[in-house]
Parts: sequence; structure tokens; C-alpha cells
Amino acid sequence: MDATTAPPDARTRILDAVERIVLAKGVSGLTLDAAAREAGVSKGGLLYHFASKEALLAALMDRLAAFMQREFEAGVARQPEGPGRVARAFLAWGFGEGECSPGQEPHDRAAAVFLAAFHHDPALLDPMRRGLAVMKARLLDDGIGHGAAMAVLTATDGLFMAHLFGLYRPTEQDRAALRATLDALIEGRG
Repeated sequence: MDATTAPPDARTRILDAVERIVLAKGVSGLTLDAAAREAGVSKGGLLYHFASKEALLAALMDRLAAFMQREFEAGVARQPEGPGRVARAFLAWGFGEGECSPGQEPHDRAAAVFLAAFHHDPALLDPMRRGLAVMKARLLDDGIGHGAAMAVLTATDGLFMAHLFGLYRPTEQDRAALRATLDALIEGRG
């Protein structure tokens, strides 16, 4: 860390520690004691910021939802304006062109948090559900047609789930064929 970068505050250190625990041990390894120890704070210090395991997981989901929203907006901004801009951003993410793409470390941390929260209490995913509803609405209003938009959404979700659960690993040929088909849909050629 250079002299111009301030160290993270206690709340951020705690949430970072909880991410590491969840990634390494799953939600079953997450306790308030373990989070305090990993973050280098007292249990009282942890409780000052987060009163329970549920509060820790809820804060992680809020942080993840905010991160995904920022990543989404940055992805859209990188695309040329016009019809299909949002769809191309979804494809860039789904095919590994963004910071939070499948196989990238931030994506894997996000996936671990996502699974831990779902395992603990599916209602904890509500911030993600709200954010994804906004992203879906933007995709449906992207000027490419409802079916094409839903194909892009479903395909990128499928790539995420395939990576997340290790259900299958698309080959390069699979990925190229899928990408070409989706690009054609976006361009109105499919």
C-alpha cells in the first residue's frame, strides 16, 4: 500500500474478512469469533458494526449488489451507443471481458458470497434481485427485441451458473458458437 492509500476502515476489514472466510470455508465456517479474528478486531468491535451473522451476510449482499451495479454501469459505458449497448455489456461480462467475469477472482468471491447468503437465508438475495430487475429492465429497453434480450440474459445467467456450480465447462468451440449466435441476435441477424 502506498502512502496515498488509506488503510480500510474496520467495517471494510470485517467484510473483507468475512468474504475470505466464506470463500475458504463456506457459511458454516462463518462465526462472529472467526470474523473478528480474521479482521483483526475485537469481538466487541465487530458487534459495534454487525450485531449478528445475519447482519454480516446482509451487509455482504448489499456490498455485492452495489459492486455488481457499478460493474454493470461501467460495462455499459464501454459499449458504443445505440441499440444493443446493454446487451453487448451483458455479453462482455458473460464471456469474460470485465473485472467480475466468470473465472476472475472478484467473480469467484462474489459467487461464494452469493451462495453463502442463499444457503443461510434466500431472502438475503433481495438486494441482488432488485439490482438484477433494474438491469433486466434496461436490457428489455435496449432496442433489440424482447426475445433477443431474454436470450442474452438467459445465456449469460447460464454461463454464470455453469461456472458457479461447476456443472459443465463450455469448450472454446461452444463459447464461440454461442457468442456468434447472440451477436447475430443483437444485430438483428438471428
